[in-house]
Amino acid sequence: RVAFKAVTGRRVLARAEQTSVSKVDRSGDSLFFPSEQSLGYLDGTYAGDFGFDPLGLSDPEGAGGFIDPEWLRYAEIINGRWAMLGAAGCVGPEALGAMGVIPEPTRVLWFKSGVFPPAGTPEGVYGIDPWALFWIEVVLMQFAELRRWQDYNNPGSMGKQYFLGLENFFKGSGEPAYPGGPVFNFMGMAKDGEAQKTMRTKEIKNGRLAMIACFGFGAQAVITGKGPVQNLTDHLSSPFSENLLSNFGKI
Repeated sequence: RVAFKAVTGRRVLARAEQTSVSKVDRSGDSLFFPSEQSLGYLDGTYAGDFGFDPLGLSDPEGAGGFIDPEWLRYAEIINGRWAMLGAAGCVGPEALGAMGVIPEPTRVLWFKSGVFPPAGTPEGVYGIDPWALFWIEVVLMQFAELRRWQDYNNPGSMGKQYFLGLENFFKGSGEPAYPGGPVFNFMGMAKDGEAQKTMRTKEIKNGRLAMIACFGFGAQAVITGKGPVQNLTDHLSSPFSENLLSNFGKI
């Protein structure tokens, strides 16, 4: 995208359209069920690109403008991060409670920690009304998501808009998916190009695994009514009677 000022002083935006895609030789890359079509537009530039795109969602021409491949890549990274946090939240309290690290009353299974019935509404667990906590989270998350959406549409804009004198901490790096800076990269990790590529690949691979894990935790909760730690314990203690097939038989 190119921005320039005409003689009238008006700011004009023009987007350069890619008319052809040059195929890159990826014979030395680790690929996962690639196709001739997918290798025509997946050139290994992005982290976690293994040539796998059976539905052609990342095809800049095949989507017909309905799905933005750039947005899909961004959304996968963000959802992967949420899934990693969610997976840790599903396992952590249950595991710590089982080990006696946290008090028994706070050992709440992840699907019972919300406010929606029939499993939710843990009265008195958090020392605050659960519905009040829910709406506080809704407001704060809506604000954070709005700022993220604004930065995606106009990278760097959060560093220009007044925010209690903290604008410089949120100005980002120009890449909405990787804002960096003292807030989002406070440990100063992966500052050079090669290290960044390695860390980004590790992040997206773990994010994809976490998204599958969260789906599995949800399926387990519906079928067994137990948390992931208890399900794992049951399977290890009796692998032939507590497994995928036996649990489906109980439905």
